[in-house]
Amino acid sequence: MATMTLPRKATLPCLICQTQNQMEALVCSTCGAPMALIQEAVAQDRDPCIVTVVGDSNVGKTVYLGMLLDMLSKRAEDFEAIPKGAYSVNLQHTVISYLSARQFPPKTAMEVDDWHWAYYQIARRKRGAKIYDLVMPDMAGEAIAAEVANPKTFTVIRSLLEKSAGAILLVDGALAATGSPQPDFFALKLMTYLDGVLASKKMSRLDTPVAVVLSKADYCPECFDDPRGFAQTNLNRLWSICESRFAHFEFFAASVVGALGYGSDESQNVVPYPLHVAPRGILEPFEWVLSKL
Repeated sequence: MATMTLPRKATLPCLICQTQNQMEALVCSTCGAPMALIQEAVAQDRDPCIVTVVGDSNVGKTVYLGMLLDMLSKRAEDFEAIPKGAYSVNLQHTVISYLSARQFPPKTAMEVDDWHWAYYQIARRKRGAKIYDLVMPDMAGEAIAAEVANPKTFTVIRSLLEKSAGAILLVDGALAATGSPQPDFFALKLMTYLDGVLASKKMSRLDTPVAVVLSKADYCPECFDDPRGFAQTNLNRLWSICESRFAHFEFFAASVVGALGYGSDESQNVVPYPLHVAPRGILEPFEWVLSKL
């Protein structure tokens, strides 16, 4: 793939949707993605890979991605992760700050220009290790649901998924374990949407690797014991479409919070809060996706 160079004219293409924007623009006029992404890509002289973290609202995407980035930044499992642009640190800063204060971060806003975007250069700390330039946005679950239900509602989501080199799909394992069909049906809809977006590649099964992560698995020990077996039993619709349409998929289990407490908000609604942070299974899905790129 050819490396990126700045055009001589006074416009710059959006990294996500390729719309030409004025050089001084902060966000893309079409999809709302930050123009800092293309500026960093040009500076690095390498095309970045997009890895999307997707899932329903309240499934834990923001906390998972923030914790993943923080662990990578601290050289977990011998990774070296360097943020490209101070904006790339905002998500992990927000997540870790809230968890340290025994709170969950607020829900990601529907408006694209309020999303956190992370651009990281990642590699193993060993001689000759492959270097990955990764763009990982924190997309709102409500926005993903809206785009799946009514395609082209959020142009940026479709463009991101079209360009994704890999995806991490979070599914609420604790909710699925109760017998609720909601996690299975939403994941089925999302994978069907992804299948449609990528179908132009003209192959019997799609090559894009998808790591399915059973989130909140600390409340569902069987998720950790056998993620595949749990999915076949409790998320059979999702399992079936993965097996039929995706050449590379795997199931994982993850949790960030070791224990929850409960309190009341200003409206006297019962709200959970994290008593302590005990991440488990955070890196494995990411490592698997990287191995397929």
